[in-house]
Amino acid sequence: MKFMKKTATASVIVACTAINLAVIQNANAATLRVANQGDALSLDPHSLNESLQLSVVGNVYEGLVYRDRNYKLEPALATDWKQTSPTVWRFNLRKNVKFHDGTPFTADDVIFSYERSKGDGSDMKSYVGQIKEIVKINDHAVDFVLTAPFPILPERLYSWMIMSKKWCESNGSTKPVDRRKGIENIASFKANGTGPYRARERQPNVRSTFTRNGNYWGKFEGNVEEVIFTPIGNDSTRVAALLSGEIDVMEPVPVQDVARVNGNPNLKVLQGPESRIIFLGMDQKRDELQYSSVKGKNPFKDVRVRKAFYQAIDIEGIKKTVMRGAAVPSATLIPPQVKGYAADLATRFPYDVEAAKKLLADAGYGAGFEVKLNCPNDRYVNDGEICQAVAANLSKIGVKVNLEAETKGTYFPKVLSRNTSFYMLGWTSSTGDAHNVLYPIMSSPGDGGRGQFNLGAYSNPKVDDLTTKLASEIDQTKRDAMIREAIKIHQDDVGHLPLHQQALSWGSKKSVEVVQYPDNYMPWKFIKVNKAAK
Repeated sequence: MKFMKKTATASVIVACTAINLAVIQNANAATLRVANQGDALSLDPHSLNESLQLSVVGNVYEGLVYRDRNYKLEPALATDWKQTSPTVWRFNLRKNVKFHDGTPFTADDVIFSYERSKGDGSDMKSYVGQIKEIVKINDHAVDFVLTAPFPILPERLYSWMIMSKKWCESNGSTKPVDRRKGIENIASFKANGTGPYRARERQPNVRSTFTRNGNYWGKFEGNVEEVIFTPIGNDSTRVAALLSGEIDVMEPVPVQDVARVNGNPNLKVLQGPESRIIFLGMDQKRDELQYSSVKGKNPFKDVRVRKAFYQAIDIEGIKKTVMRGAAVPSATLIPPQVKGYAADLATRFPYDVEAAKKLLADAGYGAGFEVKLNCPNDRYVNDGEICQAVAANLSKIGVKVNLEAETKGTYFPKVLSRNTSFYMLGWTSSTGDAHNVLYPIMSSPGDGGRGQFNLGAYSNPKVDDLTTKLASEIDQTKRDAMIREAIKIHQDDVGHLPLHQQALSWGSKKSVEVVQYPDNYMPWKFIKVNKAAK
């Protein structure tokens, strides 16, 4: 009896300790209120390869790999990986992981997600384009069989997320939401991942709420229990919400408001170089330019016209007046943070209005022409204002730009379907390697996601050949030489019009500790909110 009493007492102590720990944890838990100039357009992780969407859904879904707080590649749903032959990678999968609905994560989900990502409607084809097939070894091991050696495969899988085969089949979501066609399904509004947060409520363009996954396999370094994500498109309104304390974190901080936010004793601005290049693209495929006054031909097929547009853009003026200095003009689509960057190609063609006029005249367009420029106004930093400045610049060489600036919700479906003659886009390499720019942006559109975001269909067979060869080259010196050659060809062709590398600019309360990734992703599980501070 004495033994039983002691045991009962011990049980009570353990129970009380558990309750006390739960109370302490609950007391430390915090709600994080995040605002952005735009919304994630869907909760489907395969529907749109856009940083904000991938940042948001990346807290709900996970991939085989992820990045730690220092941006180092780490195991996630895969515990380890190795090459078993030049074209085969073995990934061992994490055991005892469950999706939010309780379904176990297995190899079948990896294979299903691969098939889903390479199919119709997917915006993630370039992530899996080098994969021939995925072979199931057992429930917790798969082999990635490649079409050719691809030494950066693990890095390429960052941002490629795994969905539940069972859930997608049960909810009529076996195919991705096709943003180009405006097709929606259950995966647009509901989510079932393995990640640290669950989607609780989704109100597109109004508010989305996420709560911590209590059965998460990994660790939380932060104390955020709930995230309320609110799109606030108007810059002044978004800044006012931060200044008044209605929100805790926002991005981007308008460049003209950085000093104002930093001057508030309770706020701070986190700034850093983003590995994203903002550029303009041109339709170089159609024989007649769609949205232009020129009939029967396409001016953008002529390199002289493309170069004239380039040299007519006052990039330093845009940096000074539009970006308030928060931009670094670029001569290529590869920023310095990306492996393969060629410093000797960093000089832009000079801003020269007279030279641009002569190029247009030599090409037979001395009187100029009209063309529509498609541009988002809530995706990149000052995107609408940049396009206005470009239009003003081009007017000096006789080109009348009909600017169509709109919310990204209608912008992306339009340009991703290539229903454009002249457009703005921003791109960051999710792998940190130049191949992730060369393959989706600078290569000719083709199978396996090649050139998927080369929306103007720039094409040079030599660039295509070099991109294919460097993908499997393991000698870094030879690989860098091939990357440089491809960049130089594209630069001489004026395949796109590079503008600048924009700067990251997040605003937050000083009581909030966030981790700012160079690709502009915001991982909520690292965020700490000091509830005692103001």
